[in-house]
Order: sequence, then C-alpha cells, then structure tokens
Amino acid sequence: MMKNQFFETDLVKLSYYTFGNGPKTMLCFHGYGMHGRQFKTLENQFKDTYTFYGFDLFFHEQTQLQNNSIENIKNGIKKEELSAIFAAFCTAKGIDNFSVLAYSMGSHYASTLVEIIPEKIDEVIIAAPSCLNPGLVVNFFSQNKIGNKILEKLTLSKNGMNKFLESLVKIKVIDEPTLEILLREVGTQQLRFNLYGCATYLRHLKLDQEKYIQNLNQHKIKSYYIFGERDKNYPPKIGKKYLLKLENAKQLIVPENHDMINVNFSQNLLNLLNDY
Repeated sequence: MMKNQFFETDLVKLSYYTFGNGPKTMLCFHGYGMHGRQFKTLENQFKDTYTFYGFDLFFHEQTQLQNNSIENIKNGIKKEELSAIFAAFCTAKGIDNFSVLAYSMGSHYASTLVEIIPEKIDEVIIAAPSCLNPGLVVNFFSQNKIGNKILEKLTLSKNGMNKFLESLVKIKVIDEPTLEILLREVGTQQLRFNLYGCATYLRHLKLDQEKYIQNLNQHKIKSYYIFGERDKNYPPKIGKKYLLKLENAKQLIVPENHDMINVNFSQNLLNLLNDY
C-alpha cells in the first residue's frame, strides 16, 4: 500500500503521495470524496515521463487544516493563499515548473494555479472540469449566503441530506450515478461536515474566466479537457466557449459518465496527449 508523506505550512498539514519517476513533475488534484491516490492507475503508462504528486485535498483523508474551526472555514481560503501552498511545496522539492492534472472538484485548484502562478505551469489536464461551470446547486450552496446557511443545516441531518439529494434527481439537476456517489459521501456526520467544508472553504476559488483564458494564452500553456459523453453534471457543451478562445487547447470526449477515473482513463489520456 502507498505510504503518504506530509508538507506543512501555517495553514495546512498537507498529505500527499509520490509515484512515478519521470523527469517531468505532475501535481494531481482529485475529485470530491477521493484521495491523493486516485491517479495511481497512471503510473504504469506514464512512470517514465512524470513524477506524480497526488495530494489529499482539504477535508479529505489525512490532510488537516491548522485551524479547523467553523469560523475559519467560513472565512475561506483565498486564491493567493492556495497558490502559495503549492508554490512553497515546489520550492521545497526543488521543482521549477510543473504540469497539473485535476478531476472535477480538483479543477478549482488547477484553475487557481493557472490564474495566480501561470509562469510555473507547462500544461493543464482537467477531466470533468467543474471549474468551467459548477452549476446552479453548487453555486447556490457555496456563493449564496442563504444557500450556504441551508447547507450548514442539512449537514446536521442525515435524513435531511439524503432526501434533498434524492429530490435533485427527481428534478433532473443530478443523475443517478452522481446520486450514488454523493450518498456514499454523506453517510456519517464527519462526511457531511466535509461536504460543508469543501463548499464553504473553497468558495473564493470561483473561476475568473478572463484571467484564466488570458494566462493560458499568454504563457502558451497547453490545456487538455476530458468530458464524459454521459456526464449530466459537466457535459462537453460547457467547454465550447473556452475552447474557441484558447490557442493551445484540446478536447476529448470519452464514453463515460461523471465517474470516469477508472481503468480506461490512462489510455484515454495517452490518446489525448499523443493527438496534440
């Protein structure tokens, strides 16, 4: 079993895993409810190309905020603060430049790095890029004060949260596969607290579309976007307006739903990179 390591700052004790031993560096940001080992399946295919650093993101596995109080969570983390954490990590590891791989929730970390420290980034790979269009529900619970208060109340009640998620399927806001994923992630009080923490603490990471596009083009950063053709939450259409404005971007649509980081992902990624 992979053993994690820790990198500590004033804000966080960050848990991470290292795999692969290639000359290029890849920082990996997993999806909601996952962990820093999520992209381990890429090692066989890419171990001679990249050294991967897979992080347990905030409110996941063994990463811990130095201040885990509700008050601190409500204050949230700023984009500059988040970027400083990973810039410091790279300095400690002697890393000058790196690539970024992200999935779903992790795409908000990736887009933040593009906005704040683009000069350090070689390429960006995002699967199910929720940062491009998080959706009405996510925005309501994270960006709206009333919505965030409702979420806080829901996280105190298991039955309330389950019924709410099931209602979203009925009105076709989320699909059944996404419901199954979410129900697994709200089964305990701690998991429900983690959901509230993610939605609240990361709310300042909302994408600045103009800056994101400008930095990718100005710094000639290659960007790759992978969509599941059956992903009802982040379908391929959300990427259209971005791809039209990006000079070094490529899209791949795979026959998957939202849960696409599976045994096929490594080959799908290899095909995309080779097709650039």
